[in-house]
Amino acid sequence: MGLEFVAIDFETANGSPASPCAVGLVRVRDGQIQESLSMLFRPPYPNNWFHEGNIQVHGIRPEDIVDSPDWEEVLPELLLFTEGLPLVAHNASFDMGVLRASAEAVGFDLPALNYFCSLSIARRTYALESYRLNAVAYAIGHEEFQHHDALADSDACARIILHAANRHDADSVEDLLAATKQQLKPLVV
Repeated sequence: MGLEFVAIDFETANGSPASPCAVGLVRVRDGQIQESLSMLFRPPYPNNWFHEGNIQVHGIRPEDIVDSPDWEEVLPELLLFTEGLPLVAHNASFDMGVLRASAEAVGFDLPALNYFCSLSIARRTYALESYRLNAVAYAIGHEEFQHHDALADSDACARIILHAANRHDADSVEDLLAATKQQLKPLVV
């Protein structure tokens, strides 16, 4: 079957996990990047305001999302894109927390998806001084990307997983997780 997963990255408007304003997704099938999706959208109320610190990190401003769809419209499209594959994110607890909190904010019941963490896998695969996304990406030779752009970050995450799988001679997510002593976790508990 090969390595199959969807890398995901959120950017948030403020400190609330229920304030996503951008998402990037990269679908991998048979160990190859197949397709990507990137969306800007309006965060769910009451977390639909921007903190200057977040703007400085990702560069997304309130005026950038004025004509964008609401989170409620984006969420079903995002989930459709996953095709039920396992999700992976760098520091997955953050991104899965955003997905859970923002779905709850709009009363949306998430499907039974599983996820794993590229940060945890990187820590068990590489000997680095830093395991931040950009540091790991640079270490595997993926240096040309715009850090804190949701699509660029999800693409870097996907490439880290593919590189780690190659290093561990893993042909599936299950093989990679076993080699790095990790496991799939349920998105919905």
